[in-house]
Amino acid sequence: MWRLPGRAAFRGVRLAVGRRSRTEAAADEAAGTMERAVVRCVPSEPKLSLSFALADGSHKNMQRDQSEPLGRALSRIATNALKGHAKAATAKKSRKTRPQSSGGALGAGPEPPAACEPVVRLYYREEAVAEDVLNVDAWQDGAVLQIGDVKYKVERNPPAFTELQLPRYIMAGFPVCPKLSLEFGDPASSVFRWYKEVGPGAAETGDSSAASAPTLTWAETGVEQRVYTPSNADVGLRLKLQCTPGNGQRFGPSHELESVCPVEAGPGTCTFDHRHLYTKKVTADASVRTVSYNILADTYAQTEFSRTVLYPYCAPYALELDYRQNLIQKELTGYNADLICLQEVDRAVFCDSLVPALEAFGLRGVFRIKQHEGLATFYRKSKFSLLSQHDISFQEALESDPLHRELLEKLQLHPLALEKVLQRSSVLQISVLQSTMDSSKKICVANTHLYWHPKGGYIRLIQMAVALVHIRHISCDLYPGIPVIFCGDFNSTPSTGMYHFVINGSISEDHEDWVSSGEEERCNMSLTHFFKLKSACGEPAYTNYVGGFHGCLDYIFIDSNALEVEQVIPLPTHEEVTTHQALPSVSHPSDHIALVCDLKWK
Repeated sequence: MWRLPGRAAFRGVRLAVGRRSRTEAAADEAAGTMERAVVRCVPSEPKLSLSFALADGSHKNMQRDQSEPLGRALSRIATNALKGHAKAATAKKSRKTRPQSSGGALGAGPEPPAACEPVVRLYYREEAVAEDVLNVDAWQDGAVLQIGDVKYKVERNPPAFTELQLPRYIMAGFPVCPKLSLEFGDPASSVFRWYKEVGPGAAETGDSSAASAPTLTWAETGVEQRVYTPSNADVGLRLKLQCTPGNGQRFGPSHELESVCPVEAGPGTCTFDHRHLYTKKVTADASVRTVSYNILADTYAQTEFSRTVLYPYCAPYALELDYRQNLIQKELTGYNADLICLQEVDRAVFCDSLVPALEAFGLRGVFRIKQHEGLATFYRKSKFSLLSQHDISFQEALESDPLHRELLEKLQLHPLALEKVLQRSSVLQISVLQSTMDSSKKICVANTHLYWHPKGGYIRLIQMAVALVHIRHISCDLYPGIPVIFCGDFNSTPSTGMYHFVINGSISEDHEDWVSSGEEERCNMSLTHFFKLKSACGEPAYTNYVGGFHGCLDYIFIDSNALEVEQVIPLPTHEEVTTHQALPSVSHPSDHIALVCDLKWK
């Protein structure tokens, strides 16, 4: 007896009468005559959906209970098909209606006979499925639905796009990456083809009215990947993307997207264009080009406060995410980096923009959410593989990890300060990477964004103390002797206690930062760490430049016992930064500036 695979509840169910021969089924497949019936059936949902086109051209979308017997669903399909047949017959009749001879009445001839419900059956492996089988079991991939003389091949949970969108701003020289969401598939197995507008032209027809209507033609660009970078030759032309979702085994229905606006010229010289002259090629195997960059989260850029108080000098369109993503993608891909540590990364930006754009250039990324945004670390796949991740929340680690018991006991002597520290949501992202060329070479890559408030100096000291103890645990206990690269937006200038603590290995209990938020939150204590760290990019005049502040807040700290600096990529000149008054601007996507340097093992 035939059984549906993998469903114990179906065993022993009888078959309905009816059978299609293997020859008949094979002929249908070979001739490609079968229509498609798409079934979406997810275990966590009570209903399944069924979608197919009827002979009259109408498209049917049905929702049926997964626990309903198949016979009821087939009966409903038959009713719908009958309605569709009647509608098609009525349309056909109206087309055939002609005026009678002079003096005669208008007529359409004899009424057609009443239609009967078409025979509707579902077959699996050439045998009809019994009508008492539940929908969840009956609608299997590869089954055949027959409605009258029309046959439909059932596709259960084929790869499908649930979201597909091109960015609003598309500029020459800037990578274009469509936003997409997939169900039952993955972007890596999907097919992408890009076209550009050839231009409107008159339709080649003898009808003058038709000839006056422009028709668009499209030319293939030759690019068959998710990311496309338009050239200056594309300016003024719209783009079209044809994409087919896949999952490595099969493909779903293709979709086409046309850009809303034509490709525009870029904003001219950007702050990073001159920097890219130093990073045209990927570094040699022994080197590690490292980037640290706060890219300005959209959740912060789009507030009324940001537009009117923080960045009133920035053109409103240049604060929009679609626009800034163009600049971010071009800037990051142009560095040809081996490691990229990013702060203020929106989850959607990571998934929909950064991952596909940077994967196209050989990088793979991991993400750690904070609250409204988070941290992202990318590494070059040809140079590194990810061994492990050891992310923490500072607040959770301080409260519950025995590694920080001594620090917690010190802080408990200052209850108000402890309360303030535990209210902060900052996180630390740690990725342990292994060289693909030499498995003995491993590296601990840390990435963080410390508390931001100007009076939060003591909070940043505590957060850094937690970070360094955790990093020591990874680099000494779990992976003894591996070097450390510690990137981030530390919200601390070189004159602060946090920077002094990192560089000098200790901080005294009488440092002024212990009282940074006033006497009530004073929490004097001494701290030490055993690392020998230095700032790979030195102490620039500023890495953050907004209308009301500029200063050095970002660093790439490295283990100077194991690593040395080959070169530091020069920062933009002051003239470049202030061309549009301050950052962000039409030529720079963030209020921070990326730090870029080439490192190598000693």
